[in-house]
Amino acid sequence: MSVTPRQKWHQLIMAAAKEFKLPMIRQHLEKQVTEAMQKDASYEEFLALLLQQEWDARKESARYNRIRRAEFTHKKYLESLSVGDLPPDAQKKLKLLKSLAFIQEGRNVILAGNAGTGKTHIAIGLGIQACLEGYKVWFTTVPLLVNQIKECRSAQTLRAFQNRFEKYDLVIADEMGYISFDREGAELLFTHLSLRAGRKATIVTTNLSFERWGEIFQDPVMTAAMIDRLTHQAYIVNMNGNSYRMKETKEWLEQQKLS
Repeated sequence: MSVTPRQKWHQLIMAAAKEFKLPMIRQHLEKQVTEAMQKDASYEEFLALLLQQEWDARKESARYNRIRRAEFTHKKYLESLSVGDLPPDAQKKLKLLKSLAFIQEGRNVILAGNAGTGKTHIAIGLGIQACLEGYKVWFTTVPLLVNQIKECRSAQTLRAFQNRFEKYDLVIADEMGYISFDREGAELLFTHLSLRAGRKATIVTTNLSFERWGEIFQDPVMTAAMIDRLTHQAYIVNMNGNSYRMKETKEWLEQQKLS
């Protein structure tokens, strides 16, 4: 059975799409050809629509991969924040933070206040938004970060870790203050956060006021240096207020009674 010229072109396009890893073209070629013939589309329109599907799929895949590689412990979105229940200072500064200008400026954000007021939710929400807008993000807790740095030093892979750490557009260091460090851990944390100071953005969440950071680092000189380095030209958000998490828990319990 002879192959028609149209079938030959179709086979060539499919083979080329496979070779150049263009799965959307392979998947949608027949549909786009049919639609183009029905509306008598120009060659340029047909090609543009075909390539647009490939482009859109790649952008969506890239967004998904950035979120996956950020290693968020859970997904929290800015859209799901109950802004009216946030502490007053967070309500006032949230719009500015959502613009992500602090990432472009390489400025830090310090979310400081008592437990349950939405610090981690805001931090992750900003991180996910940054991923969606094309930024490279990494989420970690401060205790895990210190442990990872120590492990990399023991395995003699510290330089490679430092190179990656410096290049993230945004690092989120959650839970500063929940666990104190030995001197080695404090020095390693200071060194690594200093690598990004003034160049790349870091979000730090903490349940301790700056006056109590000495409890974490147990060295007044290092504590002063850390605070100075992190807060220089930073956006500092006072997160002291009623427990946002407790309100959500109460609402959930009420819903269980009604169901």
